[in-house]
Amino acid sequence: MPDYDLESEPLVSVIIPTYNRPDYLKDALKSAVQQTYRNIEIIVSDNASPNNPQPWIETLNDPRIQVYRQEQNVGMFANVQSAFLRAKGKYMASLLDDDAWEPDFLDKLIPPLERYPNVAIAFCDHYMVSATGEIDIAATEACSRANNRHDLPEGVYYPMVEYGLINGAISPAMAGLIRREAVDWSQIPAEADVLWDMYVNYVCCRDDWASYYCPDKLTRVREHTQSETQQSGARNVQAKLRKGRAQIFCFSTLLADDRFKAYHPIFRQRWAHAHTTLGIGLIRDRKPAEARPYLWRSLRSQFKMRTFVALFVSYLPYALARRF
Repeated sequence: MPDYDLESEPLVSVIIPTYNRPDYLKDALKSAVQQTYRNIEIIVSDNASPNNPQPWIETLNDPRIQVYRQEQNVGMFANVQSAFLRAKGKYMASLLDDDAWEPDFLDKLIPPLERYPNVAIAFCDHYMVSATGEIDIAATEACSRANNRHDLPEGVYYPMVEYGLINGAISPAMAGLIRREAVDWSQIPAEADVLWDMYVNYVCCRDDWASYYCPDKLTRVREHTQSETQQSGARNVQAKLRKGRAQIFCFSTLLADDRFKAYHPIFRQRWAHAHTTLGIGLIRDRKPAEARPYLWRSLRSQFKMRTFVALFVSYLPYALARRF
């Protein structure tokens, strides 16, 4: 373990938003407490879980941990944002309550931020693990390839738009360390919601920051049926609606920004896909009339059979449409 002088090393804020996942939260919090880099504050923000985690967190007796509890469920994004607004560190990192860090996560990602003042985000690769915590080698490799990290060399990436907004390499929510001065958290709009990390990438690209990639796998991202990613891709209607609305907002923002005009064709395709996602969600939510304008907008932008079928289904009786 490095011998750090806590008076001179930069403070890092570890942000852990949580809701009703006490067993996973214990693993996440343990991985934060056991970081080899010691000068940290750990901010746990509980979104009014039925079982308050504060009593058992206090048994850890670690003065670096701060626990805040919402009086009522304020939604995922508001809970995340409130935690970041409490942070005092020079650098900040999101640790989701169902994920965990390797012990040297911070020790590996702090040096590039200290070395390169133009870098807003230091990011890394990550493992995919099962609900019970076992590393899934095949899923890990597939994820690295899907997000173009599998053969990405270590180093500074500027401009960072290709990695932050196009190919999905940078994920501040799961596997990144963020420079505090790069992001005004009070200005992240609520409409970004479950895609707040994509909006953070947008802010950093817009404001001409660079990024730094460390190829080590320093986070363990858990796949389980209750994760937001799994829910939005399955039959959870509300999760699908949240994702669709957030995507439409983010891609509309990107399309309105002429600094990224070269990428507008890509953003337009994804904007159209998001309209289809939201339309399908609304059909499943028994709101076919509300779904149709989104599906029509998607079809006018690009023809996709999935969208066409969804529009057709929206005119069927619900007894038939609900199977879609």
